[in-house]
Amino acid sequence: MLELLQTQAQGLDLAGLTGEANEQALAQWIQNLSAQLLEMEYALIPHGLHVMGRAPTAEERTSTLKAMAQAMGIEREGLIEAIVAQGEGRWASLIPSDFDDAQRSALQQLVQSNELLQQEHEIHGLLRALDGRYIAPAAGGDLLRNPQVLPTGRNVHGLDPFRMPSNFAIKDGRRQAQKLLDRCQADGLPLPETIAMVLWGTDNLKSEGGPMAQALALMGAAPRFDNYGRLAGAQLIPLSELGRPRIDVVITLSGIFRDLLPMQIRLLAEASLLAASAEEDEAQNFVRKHTLAYMSEHGVDLSTAALRVFGNAEGAYGANVNHLVDSSCWEKEDELGDAFVQRKGFAYGVEGHPVRHQALMQSVLSTVALTYQNVDSVELGVTSIDTYFDTLGGFSRAVLQAKHHTQGASATAPGVYIGDQTQGEGVVRTLGEQVALETRTRMLNPKWHESMLQHGFEGVRQIESHLTNTMGWSATTGQIQPWVYQQLAQTFILDPEMRERMAKLNPSASAQFANRLLEASRRNFWQPDTQTLQALQQAGAELEDRLEGVREGLPA
Repeated sequence: MLELLQTQAQGLDLAGLTGEANEQALAQWIQNLSAQLLEMEYALIPHGLHVMGRAPTAEERTSTLKAMAQAMGIEREGLIEAIVAQGEGRWASLIPSDFDDAQRSALQQLVQSNELLQQEHEIHGLLRALDGRYIAPAAGGDLLRNPQVLPTGRNVHGLDPFRMPSNFAIKDGRRQAQKLLDRCQADGLPLPETIAMVLWGTDNLKSEGGPMAQALALMGAAPRFDNYGRLAGAQLIPLSELGRPRIDVVITLSGIFRDLLPMQIRLLAEASLLAASAEEDEAQNFVRKHTLAYMSEHGVDLSTAALRVFGNAEGAYGANVNHLVDSSCWEKEDELGDAFVQRKGFAYGVEGHPVRHQALMQSVLSTVALTYQNVDSVELGVTSIDTYFDTLGGFSRAVLQAKHHTQGASATAPGVYIGDQTQGEGVVRTLGEQVALETRTRMLNPKWHESMLQHGFEGVRQIESHLTNTMGWSATTGQIQPWVYQQLAQTFILDPEMRERMAKLNPSASAQFANRLLEASRRNFWQPDTQTLQALQQAGAELEDRLEGVREGLPA
């Protein structure tokens, strides 16, 4: 039985049993394997692309409502199916007898959400907007976190800047910070002195400031509010209450964060300055330790050496790492890290004005043990859009290059972690684990790629973009397992039927898919066997010919 399990696991590119096969190791391996399979089974999968004017099907509503119910703590077999089948008029008959008032209220919310999901308001709202007429406002955000975003088609407003992060976000930020540190401990890593963290504006808007609260918690800081409940600045949590050293957190901001949350930028900058200024033992305050070291080496003042919030210059967006990967216009990985530092090397202090400080940024990055970013929406994974590897990937590459400057060729790449908060209380995974999960539950999952193919031209383009983004992670971090490329090649290019379907729908993206796989091979992201490589080259040539109008039996 054990041999059969190992064979099946290896066939699915799941972790095999390593080391001595004693009883304890066997039990742990089976437990880990079971956890992997359950994670894939319960992963939330988007149902294709959103089409304006088309309401979700009953199957799609059922899947969405189940995820909402889980987030609300309501899990009862057959309940969601009954809600979708019976509708709003008979919801009272669906209430289980053992539900308390809170559960009844949550159930009513689910019933109302089911009704609102069936309604179409988006075309009407768009036409009113184009006509210059009034559109009712509504809070934006993630449906799983806030059902009040329904119905769609309204004028979205995002935040009250004076109350971000919210009380809930502060508490959740502390929990997520501890989850990250616990994962480091579970991986056998020492307590990190410096963590590089990516903050996006949209993620903070949807979570009421959860990621920024997490960054504050890692530093051992918290927001300070005035007597009217308005954000007034930062304050330090005493070390006795914190129970661990203050971690040095270097932050890179998205352009949207910079534009929408200037008060929060000053909050984060003030937290770093307060930590650097605190008269505490350097062994218990890594912010101060690294600040004083930089002051001693470069002769700058404390306020400069304590800068930890970096981003683009005013009016600029992105790191351009994604453009380099997409265009294949790079030779060495260092070009990607250089692009990131060049674009993101502007430091924001307590005044909130950006000043270029590349030398300081590289000095701080040389102490980074791991890089981190949150994912909080089921609609977008780390391989869905290129912005993830543009920021977190570029950040990680810049860290490795900074370490090379100080430690030489022996420097090791930082760990790259993802905080997946799409379900429940969230889970921290390595980048490799996250990409593997998304690849299996989306790209290699017929439920996902068949729904994409229903969108025709755009669906194929989306499939190709997932591959390009996966390669972007290989280019910036080198932490993508080769089997990912092998399985994608077999599923989409080496399967003649699938290749033909994709080529008919979008010949350009299909040819690009094959070329990306070949490029990944040339760049040593994976090494297919000779037979696979030849088949891939032939398929790529056929797709290129088709794109150019050259078909077998037809004149060129």
